[in-house]
Amino acid sequence: MKCAWIKYVPLVLGIMLFISCKNNSGTPLADNTNPVYTSDPRLKKITDAIIASPQDAALYFERGRILYKLRFDTLALKDYKTASSLDTNQAQYYSAVGDMLFENKDVTGSIEWIKKAIRKNPEDPKAHLKIAKLFLCLKDYKNTFGEINIALRRNPHIAEGYFLKGMTYKDMKDTAQAMSSFETARQEDPDYRDAIIQLGLLYSAKNDPIALKYLDDAYVKDTTDVMPVFAKGVYYQNRNEDAKAKEEYKKCILRDGRYVQAYFNMGYILMQEDSFEKSFRQYDIATKISPLNAAAYFNRGLCNEMLNKPKEALADYRQSHLLDTTYDKPKEALKRLGGK
Repeated sequence: MKCAWIKYVPLVLGIMLFISCKNNSGTPLADNTNPVYTSDPRLKKITDAIIASPQDAALYFERGRILYKLRFDTLALKDYKTASSLDTNQAQYYSAVGDMLFENKDVTGSIEWIKKAIRKNPEDPKAHLKIAKLFLCLKDYKNTFGEINIALRRNPHIAEGYFLKGMTYKDMKDTAQAMSSFETARQEDPDYRDAIIQLGLLYSAKNDPIALKYLDDAYVKDTTDVMPVFAKGVYYQNRNEDAKAKEEYKKCILRDGRYVQAYFNMGYILMQEDSFEKSFRQYDIATKISPLNAAAYFNRGLCNEMLNKPKEALADYRQSHLLDTTYDKPKEALKRLGGK
């Protein structure tokens, strides 16, 4: 006769199977049946590996990196957290979670995860610079400088450390110190493009023509980013050299047809020149590129109003107000045209 306990074997095995699908912290691992995990050959390959080795933290981290590149942020974050719970000794896992939370504007949550990364590897200057960025977002300048200085004591040749100092001084409205820090960043890394751009912007604000050299240099280093071209347009516009400004905005639009701010600035210049139909076309394009942009509809409404098209103007002002009820200009325009 068989032992009576044999009938409970399936139940016991079921409990064991359930336990095996948990990590050491008791948190359920990823549901690998999500169709996203088979939507890309790289994801499918690594998901198969995870199913075979569900306790391998490195596999979750690697899949998280792929998911992040493919813009599946929620799933990427879950994998990063799973990796950090399976292997609590890897600073990069905590750091990856902190980076993602920061990108999603959860600064407080991000700080906690970066602090965990620092506790695991207090000698890592990059982790200290990451938390410095977070403190800068909170305008906690004392802690920002504190973390930057720790990083620079670990490695005094990190250009990013001097760049962050420059950004901190810039936020504090100390232009001289900001420019000095950005120059130091360039000394450490002559190709540090962000520092070059900041110097171009600061010289532009001082109405110094050397700004153009910096902006040209930044653009040459990466022609996929037209921001320096746009900034040159702003420099000329601020000097009332509108013809040159328009040329730069045209270049900007030719290279990146979705650079919405170039249409705004071009439209503004054309409006000042009483070219309302041309200005309308600029703002009309802006509404199509950025359909949730209240200012684009408001400016298009202004053009319609100037072109004696009150119905169209009212429609634009209403849409602008609908998109942003705190935006005062469309409310004033509606009142002006009697379209409350």
